[in-house]
Amino acid sequence: MPSRAALVRHPIAIAGAVITTVSAAVFIALAIAVALGMFENPYAGLVVFVGLPAIFVLGLLLIPTGMWLQRRKLRLHPEADQDWPVLDFRRPKVRRTTLVIGALTAVNLMIMLLAGYGTLHSMESASFCGQTCHEPMHPQFTAWQAAPHARVRCVECHIGDGARAMVHYKLVGVRQLYHVLTNQIPRPIPSVADMRPALQICGNCHWAERGRTDRIRVIREFADDETNSETTTVLQMHLGGPGQPTGEGRAIHWHADPRINITYVATDAERQTIPFVKVTDAEGKVREFVTEGTTPAQLAQGEHRTMDCIDCHNSVGHRISPAPERTVDEAIAAGKISRSLPFVRREAVRLLKADYTGQDAGMRAIDEGLRKFYAPRGSAIDARNVDQAVDSVRAAFSNNVFPSMKIKWGVYPDNLGHMTSSGCFRCHDGSHTAKDGSTISNDCEYCHKQIEKP
Repeated sequence: MPSRAALVRHPIAIAGAVITTVSAAVFIALAIAVALGMFENPYAGLVVFVGLPAIFVLGLLLIPTGMWLQRRKLRLHPEADQDWPVLDFRRPKVRRTTLVIGALTAVNLMIMLLAGYGTLHSMESASFCGQTCHEPMHPQFTAWQAAPHARVRCVECHIGDGARAMVHYKLVGVRQLYHVLTNQIPRPIPSVADMRPALQICGNCHWAERGRTDRIRVIREFADDETNSETTTVLQMHLGGPGQPTGEGRAIHWHADPRINITYVATDAERQTIPFVKVTDAEGKVREFVTEGTTPAQLAQGEHRTMDCIDCHNSVGHRISPAPERTVDEAIAAGKISRSLPFVRREAVRLLKADYTGQDAGMRAIDEGLRKFYAPRGSAIDARNVDQAVDSVRAAFSNNVFPSMKIKWGVYPDNLGHMTSSGCFRCHDGSHTAKDGSTISNDCEYCHKQIEKP
């Protein structure tokens, strides 16, 4: 019977031993780095505590596999059994060879450590999520770059810390990868994602107990007439905070009070139709509000969810504008489009709302359309203003319209308000009624008061 030493000479067994040894060394080094806080990457848990142990186990399995293959080989060809080569360190050549092999092994181990370190940092980058691995997410990646949270990495919201979160969301990623490989990507990408509770995401920087005072919001809108006439609306927003109403006795952020529990049922995938709301106040009193005609079957089949920040702030991470009118108004108000250009608001909105086969076609049409409209006016129009308008309108188009993903104006609702989608009125529509006859208020001044001009 062949000795154990003879059995481990098979190349597969030797490869298994090498893989096991190297993966063990890399695991120990990276595990120490994680323990010392050198990695903030959510992917660290998966790579260090899932990926490397899996490679380690694979190496262990290769060893008995190689031994079994070697045993079968020696049973068929006993003459193939040979002793291990003898290393005589008295010979200079053996010492040099051993030294070179040892040095190369150390170098390879260092390369693997550096590669693992670099891989972890690369995987947490926004470019990895938006470009390298998730090309269908290009629209969201583009919008993220111009959003208030542009310095917050994708993985901080969409993955989170810990191996459990990593495994859960990367298993979802496996399904999404299958969709990419088989060209079954949903177009557009659904706006409602499988997210952790908002307190785990937003709570790292924001906190529910924070009180807020009233804020003034100025909304500037422009007409489609020749002078782009301006209308200004000034609102006093009653932001308030949990248990901290504003001077008006109201507080928009009452919903965020951790002592209050609000659950609801949405009957559509976009969470825009909400026929049922349940409110449990700080004293434990429960009230249930239901819209007329809602059946128990509809509620049973709907999505049951506890309300949190992202139910209103649903597009804060990568906002794609729901309306070209608002986008153009903001550009004019910011001075990016000159009001001196006759009918510029009308023409910009018209060109943005047109259907195009692709982004390149849209960009060309906007350039040609604006220049053609102002060309007959000759020297009466400042060419620099036309150039600026072309650049601004093209930027608005490229940041919000993605024909290849079937994303255009209005595809993604913005629930922060109620101007371009139902938003607040999903619940605050006056039709959600409790058994005692009370309704969820639809009073405009519950959230804001319009300040009239003197």
